[in-house]
Amino acid sequence: MALADILQWVTTGRKTGTLHINRGAVEKRVSFSRGAIHSSWSNDPRESLGQYLVRERLITEEQLFRSLLQQETEGRLLGALLVENGPLTHEDLLRMLVHKAEETIYDLFHWPEGHFEFKDGEIPGDIPFPVNLDVTSVVMEGVRRIDEWARMREVIPSNEATLRAIGQPETPLDHEMLLLCSEGKTVTEIAFAMRRAVFDATVTLYDMHRRSLVEIEGNGLPPQFVDAVARIREELDAASTAYGSGDFDTALRSYEAVLKLDPLNQHAKKGLVLSIEGRGRSRSLRLVPKDKIPKLKVAITTLTVEKFDPREGFVLSRINGEWDVQSILKICPMPEDEAMLIFARLAERKVIEFV
Repeated sequence: MALADILQWVTTGRKTGTLHINRGAVEKRVSFSRGAIHSSWSNDPRESLGQYLVRERLITEEQLFRSLLQQETEGRLLGALLVENGPLTHEDLLRMLVHKAEETIYDLFHWPEGHFEFKDGEIPGDIPFPVNLDVTSVVMEGVRRIDEWARMREVIPSNEATLRAIGQPETPLDHEMLLLCSEGKTVTEIAFAMRRAVFDATVTLYDMHRRSLVEIEGNGLPPQFVDAVARIREELDAASTAYGSGDFDTALRSYEAVLKLDPLNQHAKKGLVLSIEGRGRSRSLRLVPKDKIPKLKVAITTLTVEKFDPREGFVLSRINGEWDVQSILKICPMPEDEAMLIFARLAERKVIEFV
């Protein structure tokens, strides 16, 4: 079934329950109450409530970190804690919950395939701020975005495309995007660095191209384009074969290629750890102390000429000489094990040390 048909079936039948949708390692849930959207959940780190609030500058990373610690201790919802503690108003929270639910569903319209199951009667009981969204308007916007995506693809042909800065920034957002473009990052990498969905990043870059601020440098398309799902399967097969033959370097490259396409792929993350251990790097992982403070061992000027991927850059940008590893893990928009591997790699490259 097409996603729009599934959503219309739910709203026409005034269903109450939860729609479970997954594709690869990404899982999403959309709950409905009498046919209206009630709440949403996603295991994509960029779609967490905390990341939306920080991205929109409604709270700081430090406020998010403190609230996450309190949430661990008290077992209460993050939004309720932020409203109670003061940095967030009830109105702003509800607005962002609506935005979060919309974006979680809009992203599904770009999935070429996936699996779904509707669990009748299942609905979260601990949601103090239901969003009560009309399904029809969400479907119309999702369809509009598909058309807009096709139009943008005529200019930006791939999520792996890179762009060259050719104009002067007109806004702070322009400045940030141009900086990322000048570092040679792909559209996918820019989206991760900005904590935004790929669609949102593409919209911004398309507008900047229209204003002659950027131009396409590399389209990122291989000679024969292969669907991302098929590429993931091929890379996982290649990694498994290389690991079995003891070629850990090749296995690492294949697993990292999978994680670039699907950052939450559990098979790739486990394979990455096993390959690192097989290559003798398990000692490095064990030497990342969560209670120690990471500090830079190199000058800032040296960092600007080093090659770091977006996740490494994010971790490096949060090293301030005050926060320990555990504090930084709390605000990272990525699973903890991925972040720990990044700390290990940076320490091995002698970029950071722990004090």
